[in-house]
Order: sequence, then C-alpha cells, then structure tokens
Amino acid sequence: MGQTTELNLGKIENSEPENASPRPMPPIAKNAAPKRWKKPLLITLGIVVFIGLVVGGIIWSKRGVVAVQTGKVQKQDLSSIVTASGEIKPPDQDFASVNANSFGKITEILVKEGDHVKKGQLLMRTEDVQQTAGVEAQQAALITAQADSAASQAAVQSAAAALRTAEADLAQAQARFNQTRDDYARGEQLFKDELIAKQTFDQRLSDYQVAQASLQSAQARVSQAKAQYQQAVYNRDMAKARIAQNRAQLLGQKDALDKTIYTSPLDGIVTSLPVHVGENVVPGIQNQIGSQLFQVSDLSTITAEVKVDETDIINVKLGQPAEVLIDAIPNKTFTAHVTELGQSAIGRTSGQTTSSSSTPTEEAKDFLVVVTLDNPPPGMRPGLSATAKITSATRKDAVTVPIQALTIRTRGELEAEKKKKDTKGAAMAAESAMTEKQKEKAKEEIQGVFIIKNRRAVFQPVDTGIMGTTDIEVLKGLKPGEEIVTGSYQVLRTLKSDTKIKVDNTPSGPTNQSGS
Repeated sequence: MGQTTELNLGKIENSEPENASPRPMPPIAKNAAPKRWKKPLLITLGIVVFIGLVVGGIIWSKRGVVAVQTGKVQKQDLSSIVTASGEIKPPDQDFASVNANSFGKITEILVKEGDHVKKGQLLMRTEDVQQTAGVEAQQAALITAQADSAASQAAVQSAAAALRTAEADLAQAQARFNQTRDDYARGEQLFKDELIAKQTFDQRLSDYQVAQASLQSAQARVSQAKAQYQQAVYNRDMAKARIAQNRAQLLGQKDALDKTIYTSPLDGIVTSLPVHVGENVVPGIQNQIGSQLFQVSDLSTITAEVKVDETDIINVKLGQPAEVLIDAIPNKTFTAHVTELGQSAIGRTSGQTTSSSSTPTEEAKDFLVVVTLDNPPPGMRPGLSATAKITSATRKDAVTVPIQALTIRTRGELEAEKKKKDTKGAAMAAESAMTEKQKEKAKEEIQGVFIIKNRRAVFQPVDTGIMGTTDIEVLKGLKPGEEIVTGSYQVLRTLKSDTKIKVDNTPSGPTNQSGS
C-alpha cells in the first residue's frame, strides 16, 4: 500500500509498488548534516594548535633567559664618606672631672650646675677636723725641733770654744814641757860635771816630770773636747734632720688639709654636680676612681669623639672635612674637621685597647677620632650623642657604577664558563690534572660587573677606586654610557657570563590600591 505525505497544499502519493524493497537513501542526503559541524571544529582545532605552537616557540626561545635590572655607567662627582657615632666632648685640656681626694663628708658646696667659674675659685669643702688637727700638731712639733736645733747649735759652739781652750792649754803645756826637758838635759850634764848641786838637778828633774804630766793632761783634755765637739755637731745635725722631717710631715698634713678644699681647675662652666651637702665621699683606691664631685668644661671649643671602624680608619687623615649631626639638635648639620686620630684599637665590646689587653681577641675593633666643630652652637653639653660624616676622599667627574652592581667571581669560574662546551668528564679530568699552583690561581677572586652585549650579560673585570654612599668609582674596565646589570641581588649572586637576559626595570614594591 502506498504512503502518502500530507502537506498544506495537498497530498503526494508514492508511486512505488507495495511489494518493492525500499531504496537506500542517497549518500548526499544522508551525510549533509554532519559536514556542516565538522568544518568549524577543524578550524577551531587548527587555531588551538597554531596558538600552542606559537606559545611553545616563545617559551622555547626564552629558555635560559634571566630577568635583570640594568643601569648606566655614569660620570659624576663622588665623595667617600666615613660615618661614625660618638658623643660631644670638649678637648682634654678644656675638660676636667674632679673626684674625691680624701674620706669625709661634704660640708659646703658654693656653686650649682651651670655656673660660670674661674680657675682657682673655691667650689666645695669636705670635713677637715682631723686634717686641721694634724697640721697644728705638726706645726708644734716643727717648732720644738727648731728649738732643739738652736740648742744643739749653741752646744756645738760651746764645744768648739772648749776645744779651742784645750788646744791652747795643750800648746802651753807643750811649751813648758819643752823648756823643762831642755833644762833637765842641761842640768843632767852639769850634774855629771859637778857644776851644779844635786838639789838644783832634782828641781829640774821635778819640773820636767810635772811638765810632762801637764802635757799629757792637756792632750787628754783636747781629745775630750774634740769628742764633745763631734757629739755636739752630731746632735745639731740630728736636730736639723728632725726639723726637715717635721717640715715634710707638716707638708703632708697641709696637703691632706688642702685635699678637703676643691677649687676649679680651669675657667669654664660647671657641667655636672652629682653630689650634695652631707654626702660621704671616698678617694680612689688601686684601679677604682674616687667619688665624682663635679665637672668643669670650657665650652668655647666643642669636639665630637667618635669611634671609626678598623676598616675605615686607614682612609681618615688629619684636617679632613666632616659634618656632625647632634641628636639633641635635629635637622641641623654642623661643619667640622678632623683634629685627632687614635693610635690604639679599642675592642667594641670590652672597651679595652689592644695595648692594655694581655690576651688577643677576635672581636671587632674601633679607633677613636676627634672632630672639632667649626662653629659650635650655644648650650652644648658633654655627653650628647653625635654622628660624624667624614669626607675621606673626593673625585671630580669620576666614572661610577652603583655599588650593588659590583660582584665577585673566581678565576676558575670564569675559565670554566669559557670552556662550558667541554664534556663533564673532560672538565673533571682537566680539573684533576691541575697543579696546586693552578688550583690556587683558580681560587683568585676577580671583581667586576656584568655589561649588556647583544642581549647577553657578559662579565667585565674592573679596577675600583673610592666608594661613595651608593656608587663606587671605576678606574679601569668601563666607559660612561655602557649598560650594566644592577640587580637583583639574588640574580647577581648566580648570574653567569654570556647568559641571555631580559631587562625588567619595573619598580618593585607594594602598589597603592584604592578600594571602597
């Protein structure tokens, strides 16, 4: 039975017989719908593949490319600055810190902190009862010794007179003895010749014997007078020695008394007065200083004593200009110049000089440097914190690069980069074949920068000069205008010569975002 398809316009009958087998659909009519979707799909896949190839090519071309920051080699005026911290301090000859000289209690203070004083002006007293008593007792002892000395001198004079008398008597006895001896000798001869009577001879003998005894007695008196004179002289000398001894003791007692009186050692201002009336003070003993009583400073000349690091002290010279910043006077800079250089290193933590330390130490060391302010401000006080910036060197039109651009490579690293085409085994064999001298040479450090050539970073050795705050002078190896790698720090640590680079000078840091 035939099939009929109804349309709005009518019916269309199928002329095929009922028993006829169905005719297959034409291929064109069967695949018409799929072909309409396949074409866009193929186009899309082709675009995706193309984009993938482009992206892959870009990634492949950028393989091994390092992003760096760059800068230019410049010519500019450069100054090397040494910065050191310390404190305001008058020169040593214009500053005096007075400590206690004796035990005792403060009985009188005649000034207050900030007063202007003159050299020798009385400022303070401590109790002096014992010292005054000691002076008076010693003065009495001296008077006694002087009186004893006067009596001893009189005794010497008396002994001298007695000695002269004894010597005169001795001379008289000697003359009488000589006369009687001669008379006796003549009488003895006359008596033998029977020219004189025996009575006369006996008289002459008696006179001779008496004269001889008188002579011996006179000699004894002279010896005694000499001994007495020598004793008198000795007593006189002892009395003089006692006078000298008492005078010395009196001087010591007066010194002890004077140490209870404190005067100003110089013209200036009382910059410190940490004590009060009634306070007990003690003098210094052994390595400990005594109680501090007051400080006097002449503030007409102001200096800053700063500690310079041992790595910078070699560049600091007398007369170099400096700028001083005082914490108590913010936003103001004072001109100064270097006037003193310390010769002994001071331990940063121990505070001891290398000459006073008996054992070596590995701690960092500083050197004291004194800079004098050209026009010190009024109202300065010792001990104010200060920072000195000393200009140790200057260069006009110096070729400079940023300090962070400077890096270090060993000679071995640079040579290895040149021979990077060698196989790993060959490189290891070459390294093992190196002599000790060659190995030492390979460890030699070379400073330089990476310059930009044909989009590659090439290591360039340089010789440097003075170092400024942010830049360093290049003496050899670079020309003004050359582009160099300046960062980042992590990149410069590992960057190898002849590496492909990409310049990225985008400022890093947080961006300001506005939101509501």
